[in-house]
Amino acid sequence: MRLFRILSLLLVVIAPSAFADGLYQVEMILVRQNAEPVINSRAAPENWDAGAPRLGERMSPPRLGNIVDKLSADANYTVLAHKAWEQNLGEQPVNVAITDGQEQFGQFPIEGVLSLQLGRFTDIDADFWINQFDSNGSVIASEHLSQKDVRTKNNQLNYLDGGHLALLIKITSLTAKPPSAPPPDLQD
Repeated sequence: MRLFRILSLLLVVIAPSAFADGLYQVEMILVRQNAEPVINSRAAPENWDAGAPRLGERMSPPRLGNIVDKLSADANYTVLAHKAWEQNLGEQPVNVAITDGQEQFGQFPIEGVLSLQLGRFTDIDADFWINQFDSNGSVIASEHLSQKDVRTKNNQLNYLDGGHLALLIKITSLTAKPPSAPPPDLQD
């Protein structure tokens, strides 16, 4: 029984550090699935970013260019946005506002917020709007992708299906040590 208490105490002390903040590369590809009918939604609210910091210049070189090339070559998909950046992730949710295209009266052709929370898996909330503007710069039509409480595996390409819109996302640790090779006596 004493051993059980000691192991429990060690688990309590060590477990939080296993999910400590670390630097990650986040890469996302927003696509329209052309075979699915387009569903128009209400326009994005004026406070669509809810105060989340903008991605801005924190971009990093994308690693999923081959996936984008394959999707672009397939008439069933339209790649709407492809972004990659580095950021710290931890147990507290981190929100980031993502935009693409020319801003018109506070709205963008593509705008959205990703909320990322690291644990054994990464929990994601995604809200994206694809907006069409009239000649005066007013939003006349919007499409909306909303995915809440999605649990994804790190270091794998994850697919979030939102009907006619979808999000491919990969979250890769930049600080984790690569797996070590097995000892020579176990390689046989």
